[in-house]
Amino acid sequence: MIPFSPPRIDEKSIQAVTEALRSGWITTGPRTKEFEKRIAAYCGVQRTIALNSWTNAAELALRWYGIGPGDEVIIPAYTYCATANIVKHVGAKPVLVDVLDDFTINPEAVRQAMNPRTKAIIPVDIGGLPARVAGIVKVAEDSCAWFSPAVNLRVGGSNPQMRLGRALVLSDAAHSFGARIGGKPVGGQADITGFSFHAVKNLTTAEGGALAFNLPAPFDTEEIYRWFNTMSLHGQNKDALAKTKPGAWRYDVEAPGWKCNMTDLQAAIGLVELERYDSDTLPRRKAICERYHAGFAQEAAIDRPLLKDAGREGSYHLYMLRVAKATEEQRDAIIAAISAKEVSVNVHFIPLPLLSHYRNTGYRMEDYPNTYQQYSREISLPVYYDLTDEQVDTVIAVVKEAVHAVMG
Repeated sequence: MIPFSPPRIDEKSIQAVTEALRSGWITTGPRTKEFEKRIAAYCGVQRTIALNSWTNAAELALRWYGIGPGDEVIIPAYTYCATANIVKHVGAKPVLVDVLDDFTINPEAVRQAMNPRTKAIIPVDIGGLPARVAGIVKVAEDSCAWFSPAVNLRVGGSNPQMRLGRALVLSDAAHSFGARIGGKPVGGQADITGFSFHAVKNLTTAEGGALAFNLPAPFDTEEIYRWFNTMSLHGQNKDALAKTKPGAWRYDVEAPGWKCNMTDLQAAIGLVELERYDSDTLPRRKAICERYHAGFAQEAAIDRPLLKDAGREGSYHLYMLRVAKATEEQRDAIIAAISAKEVSVNVHFIPLPLLSHYRNTGYRMEDYPNTYQQYSREISLPVYYDLTDEQVDTVIAVVKEAVHAVMG
């Protein structure tokens, strides 16, 4: 059986976690702080904060920006439910727009959806390929005149909506750590970029996430980091590491916050993964995707995914092919045929309007035709570090056989 995406756990990972356990620091501590610094350096930003998941990290960003009932947040119809769920969590309305053929959000569709209630835009990087973030930021900037900030919100003595004066661009980069835009790592293009370090991601901490801050002047990055650090610990102004200093036991609770900090056990894995990411992990994943690309080059029945273009290079997180003329039912039959050969594949993702909650709250699939066109033909193939070339060739052969059997 060829699995879909097992994590890379080796002796280096085990040793790092063992050392963390023996150190006595198993909650947020020195390893988490070091991980934050190295992620920031990698992304080319001043500060990042490591938290327990992309979901809680990105939701905290919406809360920091003061988004709530009556507000709207624009997201693509083609994304995992977490992107929409966090908007619901803060009481705002997800506004869905269609995507381009590369699965990423259509900037022109975003422009058409902008209105005075739009408080944020969440472009989503799919399969590792970055969205057109610069285009989304320009849409937000062009729509400044429509922006209606909530003047009753205060964070650190100031209102972030008043200070930015436009919709926040919060990039969902859950798939794209290590991807490049204009030759620079993802993380320094949107106002805030959220990463996921879930078990199936290129860089894992078992569970975990991070936010990279890239807000323009006059925002104070250190002030923002302190707010997120405090609010991720129930609003307590000292974390466990800070309270270990002699006589530093006393703390205050500045606001009723949340609990979403990263632990040193997670960060220990992350530090190992980050150290070998560019030299080992990414090259192997790229080689696997390029082998798939070559293997399907002559297959007219298969549309190969966009891995890079003039301005973007993905992180090779997923290989998302599409069967050229397949219906959704034919695609599902192809998946069944592949699975019968003991090769695990997946679909990324079921569009939001097809999920019960979002369908039952008024979202219609027919309003997002290109989203459905891409989803209905999509199959994600195995991509993980320990996948051998021989296994890749097996996957290619099995996929070709299944496609020909179903499509004729």
